[in-house]
Amino acid sequence: MGAKKIYNGDVDVVEAVEDGDSNAESYQLSYLSVDHSLPLPAITPRIIELCKDLFKEWSELDASRFSVETVSGGITNQLLKVTVKEESGTSVSVTVRLYGPNTDYVINRDRELQAIKYLSAAGFGAKLLGVFKNGMVQSFIHARTLEPSDLRKPELAAEIAKQLNKFHKVYIPGSNEPQLWNEILNFYDKASTLQFDDTGKQSIYDTISFQEIHNEILEIKELTSLLNAPIVFAHNDLLSGNLMLNEEEGRLYFIDFEYGSYSYRGFDIGNHFNEYAGYDCDYSCYPSKEEQYHFFRHYLQPEKPDEVSQKDLEALYVESNTFMLASHLYWALWALIQARMSPIDFDYLSYFFLRYGEYKKQKEKYCSLARSFLARSGLGCGSA
Repeated sequence: MGAKKIYNGDVDVVEAVEDGDSNAESYQLSYLSVDHSLPLPAITPRIIELCKDLFKEWSELDASRFSVETVSGGITNQLLKVTVKEESGTSVSVTVRLYGPNTDYVINRDRELQAIKYLSAAGFGAKLLGVFKNGMVQSFIHARTLEPSDLRKPELAAEIAKQLNKFHKVYIPGSNEPQLWNEILNFYDKASTLQFDDTGKQSIYDTISFQEIHNEILEIKELTSLLNAPIVFAHNDLLSGNLMLNEEEGRLYFIDFEYGSYSYRGFDIGNHFNEYAGYDCDYSCYPSKEEQYHFFRHYLQPEKPDEVSQKDLEALYVESNTFMLASHLYWALWALIQARMSPIDFDYLSYFFLRYGEYKKQKEKYCSLARSFLARSGLGCGSA
């Protein structure tokens, strides 16, 4: 099969399907796009048309055999469940994920599609069935989406830790250079040069000191570099909304790998701990040291969690909580870009101040902890 690409503006949203690449040929391609902003009654016929275009076995089915419902309206994408009654009488469901407008400004879609193939093969997430101009179709997961309050439940926390250990062992071909600081600095470049049409938003934006933020980025980058954190393929967005649980089967699913990249182990864990707070940023929910140690035991030695040494627990505690600070910088800058680019009804500007404010609140405590740890262990000098 010859190489085939789909374009979205100037950005490829489907990587080339090369001759002999059986992985790439395992999903269907469509050049159609669907307007993310339409209400459900208006979007339904377009979704049906898309499914018929992607899946030839459905192309002749009457529209009455399709039902479309909203599964989730997150702050990046929209998820729809499509159920089709086939000629045989069997009902089949798929998930249609519509990318939020302008999300290519902060997400590398080529990298996401590359990762999904290998993560799916390793048992993570839903199977990729089709790709279209501004989204993808995946198998439907019969499970409930977790809530932030679920993350601290000991049995679930242990299972998340075990699954994250497996996730971090998946090999994704391509460069394994960690992307965290490249992406934070890229977000910084974009976030620091925004212009808002809304004068109210512009006046709030003008209060932000980007020189201060740049100095903070460099300081945390230097400090974390001394920790020698392992490089893994990281999820980078392991919030409750990207975790699903089938309680009958006792199976946990990681979903949505759009921010996935090679990064640092401690960032993925520290970022996950930040997500205990939810979108409301209730950081009183941030896990205690005891709760974190429970997570670390099941992450480091899933089969023998009680055999993890105190030394290893302390090292991962320092690593995760130092990178937790980087997580606040990452999502704070991301929020500024979204405040300008996204039409989704979410107060991204307030989210920036909540994340950056929590960063400043926690910085001294965890930087001091890291410097003290480095001085004792001889991994670095006493100051970053």
